[in-house]
Amino acid sequence: MSRVGYHTIAGVRRSEDGERLRAAATGRLTPVIIDVTDEKSIRAAVHEVTELTGEAGLWGLVNNAGIAVTAPLECVPVELLRRQLDINVIGQVQVIQGFLPLLRTGAGRIVNVSSGLGNVALPYLGAYAASQFAKEALSDALRRELAPQRIPVVVVQPGAVPTPLWDKMSEAGNRALESVPQPVQELYRNAFLGFMEANETSARSSRTTPGDVARVVFRALVAERPRTRYTVGRDAAGSRVLSRLLPDRALDRIFGGTSVWTSLRS
Repeated sequence: MSRVGYHTIAGVRRSEDGERLRAAATGRLTPVIIDVTDEKSIRAAVHEVTELTGEAGLWGLVNNAGIAVTAPLECVPVELLRRQLDINVIGQVQVIQGFLPLLRTGAGRIVNVSSGLGNVALPYLGAYAASQFAKEALSDALRRELAPQRIPVVVVQPGAVPTPLWDKMSEAGNRALESVPQPVQELYRNAFLGFMEANETSARSSRTTPGDVARVVFRALVAERPRTRYTVGRDAAGSRVLSRLLPDRALDRIFGGTSVWTSLRS
């Protein structure tokens, strides 16, 4: 955004990340510290952005904070499930609530970054899919509530993007599996490890890049009449088509295997 003349306010959790972004930008980027799980941090960020924008308000708010919990649902610790929902759902709502007055002032719009897993719930990604389904529902409700105020709400659904996220998902999934009694571990171990290996390999071979996602987010921000949803990558588009065309039992058969992302891209 900063490279095409917009002044970008980038939410970061650490000051060093903000400085790195500022150095890579063109002088039109201001980092702001924000933790979407901390109400005090959100209020401070809203105050800082209000001071920065003045009477102009905000043109757009992009919600892309998120984590991905990967494990059989029986093995997901409740505190980890709460964190999944707190970051991906509750935190997003708190941020939207805080910045809506600035969006009204600036005749702005909201872009919620979801996932192709907001269309279908895959085995071993149930916690993450639940958060994305919730974000999809919240976006639909918010779009309808804000339509009379002429504030568009847009969802961007990326598919798999090769990032360090996959290493973190694998490590966290193994820890979750090891946290339950041995007999329960044995019920899931082989299928879960096969799932993680197949999907990590497939995701790393994905041709969808962070730049592809950024370009679609930019399109959603500047389009005169943005679509309600944009997909990025063949797997995200494929999951959306499958969820609309196939009955549950057919989806169960497709996703009962391990190579899920490969199935979506084929």
